[in-house]
Amino acid sequence: MKSKKLLVIFLVVLCAFCTACSDDTLKDGYYTAEMKEYNFGWKEYVTIIVKNGEIVSAEYNAKNISGFVKSWDNAYMKNMNSVSGTYPNEYTRLYAAQLKENKSGDSIDMISGATESGVNFRELSKAVIEQAQKGDSSIVFVSLK
Repeated sequence: MKSKKLLVIFLVVLCAFCTACSDDTLKDGYYTAEMKEYNFGWKEYVTIIVKNGEIVSAEYNAKNISGFVKSWDNAYMKNMNSVSGTYPNEYTRLYAAQLKENKSGDSIDMISGATESGVNFRELSKAVIEQAQKGDSSIVFVSLK
């Protein structure tokens, strides 16, 4: 009888230990990943807020050296939209919404005309999710391979 109790206790502790080791849940907090380098004057970033293990907010954008945000640049928007059929204020919101819903940048649908940004977004998303799984709120810098 005692051996059965000890076995059950051992199994419960073992399961708890294994679950803790393979924990891929998101820790509550604010997390940011940004590109290491500027590309054509812009540095892209992804910021998420996690509450109760869920992404409640996701922002994807780019900033220039002075901190001005790309999706606020109306001249850039008009030029890009006429050439590509999309613009930063549109695709950044769509990519961020997919991250919030899927908890992964791997499963996003690429938007025609914003493919390079989509590739960067995937890498930034992976990095920011890893930070959230670790509970590490320091900014992580990403370089493309």
